[in-house]
Amino acid sequence: MSAPTPWSSQGFSGRRLLALVRKEGLQVVRDPSAILIAFVLPVILLFLFAYAVSLDIRQVPIGLVLESEDPSAQSLAAAFSGTRYFQVTPARDRRQVAGAVAAGDLKGFVVIPADFAHRLAEPLAGPLVEVITDGSQPNNAGFVAHYAEGVVLGWAQAEGLVPAPRVDLQPRFWFNPEIESRRFLVPGAIAIIMTMIGTLLTALVLAREWERGTLEALFSTQARVAEILIGKLLPYFGLGLLATLGSAALAISVFGLPLQGSWGTLLLVSAVFLVPALGQGLVISAITKNQFIAAQVALFTGFLPAFLLSGFLFEIDSMPAPIRAISLIVPARYFIASLQTVFLAGDTWPVLVPNMAAMLTIGAVFFALARLKTRKSLDA
Repeated sequence: MSAPTPWSSQGFSGRRLLALVRKEGLQVVRDPSAILIAFVLPVILLFLFAYAVSLDIRQVPIGLVLESEDPSAQSLAAAFSGTRYFQVTPARDRRQVAGAVAAGDLKGFVVIPADFAHRLAEPLAGPLVEVITDGSQPNNAGFVAHYAEGVVLGWAQAEGLVPAPRVDLQPRFWFNPEIESRRFLVPGAIAIIMTMIGTLLTALVLAREWERGTLEALFSTQARVAEILIGKLLPYFGLGLLATLGSAALAISVFGLPLQGSWGTLLLVSAVFLVPALGQGLVISAITKNQFIAAQVALFTGFLPAFLLSGFLFEIDSMPAPIRAISLIVPARYFIASLQTVFLAGDTWPVLVPNMAAMLTIGAVFFALARLKTRKSLDA
């Protein structure tokens, strides 16, 4: 009686899995589109998110209409010109800058009136300055109004015109002392990139194999469905981890992002996130079996939720309750929170463990669905 061959279809075979991984790894190396998406696209997106997307208010263009020749008015105008928040265009008449506001070249203008000295001496005579903002952009309008108020208040305190506050408040901002939006946008950008690599790349590559019929050819062999799926995904798992390391190194060395946690924790969190990301790509390819449709579905169900519902740009707590509930099934939500924790706070396990558990749960659901959709009649 002959000994059972390791290629027997009766059980899971490590040798078959290793051979499938090797075959798929060679295919990834020979596929320029995979290398392009994994290593070139992250660099482009990181530069785009780090430099083009900013929530910081600096050098907002405004007009400054100085109608008074009083020295105090000149001093206040100098305070506006000296702040880093505004890029001031001086004028003597509001009609000189009103057209620029209407055209969108200026976000508003501040008027220091002709009777500024009188208003300064008689507080009941009227407001010290007049601030007109472009209300078509509510956020910018609010920023201009509040920063202008802050400049006037700071100038008045420096001139001794208002008493010093009795309570000395010294705000401290943990984890991001300089309140730079880049410090929380770049970790979010890495999560968006990983979503595209994990979901979009996997969905496209596997959908292409469904189109060409190569997966059916594999299914006709003795390899089990689980071996085929794992063998297909492991190379992309490694590709995703390499892309994460490259993106993190770029964020630290080029964009000056601090890494308060450890590289090991960063890799662990990224590896956990790749489970639902790859699983989602697998489900999409198994359902669509068409590259074009797979790309559309991956963008609609992977990229857009990661961009809009993950807390990357918009606060989840400020969203309506139904949208907050939908965001619970978006893996990027947990990955972004974990990355921001590792980069800005450190290895804070009470925060990381629940996030990783949520990602693994979502990933398990995706893999169960993928297993169900690619069931072989031989295994049934």
